[in-house]
Amino acid sequence: MQARRLPARHGALWLMAGFGLFRANPPLLTMVTMAYLLVVVVISLLPYVGSFILPIAMPALTLMVANSCRAIEKGGWRPVGHFAEGLREHRAALLLLGGLQLLGSLAILGIATLLGIGTNNIVGGKLDPEQLLGILLPLAALGLPLLLAFWFAPVLTGWNGISPLKSVFFSFVAVMRNWRAFLAYGVTIAAAGIVLPGLLIVFSGAVSASFAEAVATMLRMLFIFVLSPVLMASVYLSYRDIFVNA
Repeated sequence: MQARRLPARHGALWLMAGFGLFRANPPLLTMVTMAYLLVVVVISLLPYVGSFILPIAMPALTLMVANSCRAIEKGGWRPVGHFAEGLREHRAALLLLGGLQLLGSLAILGIATLLGIGTNNIVGGKLDPEQLLGILLPLAALGLPLLLAFWFAPVLTGWNGISPLKSVFFSFVAVMRNWRAFLAYGVTIAAAGIVLPGLLIVFSGAVSASFAEAVATMLRMLFIFVLSPVLMASVYLSYRDIFVNA
């Protein structure tokens, strides 16, 4: 197992290749993505325990999506029967990995509380857009190392049998070795998911308000049923591209 250092352009190619993988089997990849998002929402809405269960379940859920992407890439339109590959063999390790993710989430929450993020910004129980941005940006900065550490960790544990602590370390190192590619990846996602849709809404608003609303509705549908599955596929493709023995 070796993590390659890739040029920046590969980050943009991951999203393009993700769309190619989506085109190989749109119904299946969309169904898997919607099921993943539904499970995440349902777990997060569980009172009291949802916020604790979700981080523990995330490695297994992520691995199932990666299994689906790999099966689609190998089989195209053929039936996929490998959703649970690696889950049974490495269930204890995946649960431990989820426990590490929970600890990381609690650590971020604790640091944010100590720094007063999210509490000192609230006035009268309400948040204006500037206050909300003042909360989200510091939280994103605090959560970025955790995101990098778990970007590849579920797949490294589920497919390669690497222990949870090592998979978290290898994931973080692999992302940092390829920070240029991931920066290009983030810029490409922002362009496709924020800048371009925003420009389309602005230009359509110059025509009429009703046309702008129709365009906004269409873009929301595209985001849910196209861009979301493409993003899921691009995560798998980044793993396959970086790790030599993927």
